Amino acid sequence: MTGRSSYLELPVVAFLDALAAADTPTPAGGSAAALAVAQSAALCVMTARLSVRMLSAERADRLISSAGKLQRAAASLVDLDAQAYLRVIDATRAARGEPPGSAGVAEALAEARSHAAEVPLRIVELAVQVVKLATALASDGNQALRGDAITAFLLAQTGGRAAAELVRINLAPMPADPRIARAGKLVAEMADSTIS
Repeated sequence: MTGRSSYLELPVVAFLDALAAADTPTPAGGSAAALAVAQSAALCVMTARLSVRMLSAERADRLISSAGKLQRAAASLVDLDAQAYLRVIDATRAARGEPPGSAGVAEALAEARSHAAEVPLRIVELAVQVVKLATALASDGNQALRGDAITAFLLAQTGGRAAAELVRINLAPMPADPRIARAGKLVAEMADSTIS
């Protein structure tokens, strides 16, 4: 990473510059997807906090707690995705230096790709939950903040769809891996959610 313990410690402009940089492989798409879902959950926290009168204190507290947990979980994946992606890069470089068919190197690359699929799959799982919260807040929450709930909904869907593509890409050499189908099912579940 950039010499810091976490990309989350960077100012927004510095994180965007890190995403745009051509001289380092991370952060990349998975970190961006995780951050989108974390931002979405944060919008849900804010909307729920300002919707107590519309929701009841008990329901608002549940939504605030759930959204806060999702925000922290998604944010933690910003760095984890970068670490997993670096493992794939290292394994790919090692494979280039070996004769074709070297079992140990091929296994290491397959393991790194498999590990790298876990983080975006988790992003998709979190995104589905955030979409549900955002849908409830757009419907029942403070209507002055409906735009924030809709933004949360769309950010979560987009972050989740992007992460699902990363699952598919990481597991492309293993097309029978059930995580590909799971990611697709979760994306379909999000697509079924609508805000009227």
